[in-house]
Amino acid sequence: MAKVKYAYKEEDRSRTARASATHLKISPKHAMEICREIQGMELEKAKRYLEEVIRMERPVAFKRYNRKVGHRRGLSGWASGRYPVKAAGQILKVLENAEANAEYKGLDTEKLRIVHISSHRGPVIRGWIPRAFGRATPFNTPTTHVQIVLGEA
Repeated sequence: MAKVKYAYKEEDRSRTARASATHLKISPKHAMEICREIQGMELEKAKRYLEEVIRMERPVAFKRYNRKVGHRRGLSGWASGRYPVKAAGQILKVLENAEANAEYKGLDTEKLRIVHISSHRGPVIRGWIPRAFGRATPFNTPTTHVQIVLGEA
């Protein structure tokens, strides 16, 4: 497996903690919208936000990938949004992993803030569905890579 580099250059590694996950079977578009939404948030606030998205109490504003996306109540400044439950759950796991890494390094977890979060498209897992008369329809699964860097505020 190739070495994966972070898309963030750290100035002081002793004050930051990071975590990444590769080949997650979630939508890259949903992951990008969630990452844009929680960028710069405090750790506890971001975790609470993702848990509300998983419970479908709070929508994620879809600002880029919003074609034919319905409006959701509770969004301010932007009307179209969705509840990407699967992607929010996976990103929450990576966020908790980064928090555990910060705790291991001796950082104060109450002062942590998301300094960098990004998602990148991974390889597509090719598949197919058999159809009538000996034909087949492609059924591909996208994958996503997520990187998170937490820093003390």
